[in-house]
Amino acid sequence: MQNPTAAMLVIGDEILSGRTRDSNMHHLANELTKYGIDLKEARMVSDEAEAITSAVKALAATYDHVFTSGGIGPTHDDITADCIAAAFDTPIAVRDDARAILQAHYDRSGQELNEARLRMARIPDGAALIDNPISAAPGFTLENVHVMAGVPTIFQTMVASILPTLTGGAPLLSQSLRVERGEGDIAAPLTALAEAYPDLSFGSYPFSQNGIYGTNIVIRGQDGVQLDQAMTALSEAMNT
Repeated sequence: MQNPTAAMLVIGDEILSGRTRDSNMHHLANELTKYGIDLKEARMVSDEAEAITSAVKALAATYDHVFTSGGIGPTHDDITADCIAAAFDTPIAVRDDARAILQAHYDRSGQELNEARLRMARIPDGAALIDNPISAAPGFTLENVHVMAGVPTIFQTMVASILPTLTGGAPLLSQSLRVERGEGDIAAPLTALAEAYPDLSFGSYPFSQNGIYGTNIVIRGQDGVQLDQAMTALSEAMNT
């Protein structure tokens, strides 16, 4: 049985301009690995409606799950919710349950639920809300697309909220071996091992540290026994 597949769509001019460093993809990849959902693709797009909508359509048609981050705040450039609605050709409007969540939050803080903040209660028809215990403004799931905030702390809590509701597969296991040999020296035995264990993935990552050159070899797979066997064979091959 193959694991469910996923893609991530990171939305925002601030990411593409280099003004803000994205950490959400790293967090999501780690969490999906634990749940046995394979992250297969990640894209970054600007705050342009056509770019967001077309990317959502393409990714939703290709993968079991799509996770987005960014663009669901109160300002004029927060257009993700509208783009998701457009991608699925569904209406969007302020929804009573989302509005009630925001009203309670701002009442507690003594602030006004003004028109700008009310934008965060606009939810496409048919979507399920994703809890946001930090700033209250909910994310949402529409079909196989999970729409979440870009602020890392909020994104992480939303991921923690949505993942237990999804059906996962076998967690991805990994083991690594550091060798002080270049990739050119280890390519042949590594290729032979990859052919001998087709259900595992083999990666080689060269490094240079304090004048020492070498390679970190990482083996990944879902079968722990097979992974152990491959690591034993790798150790023997690197020592010959």
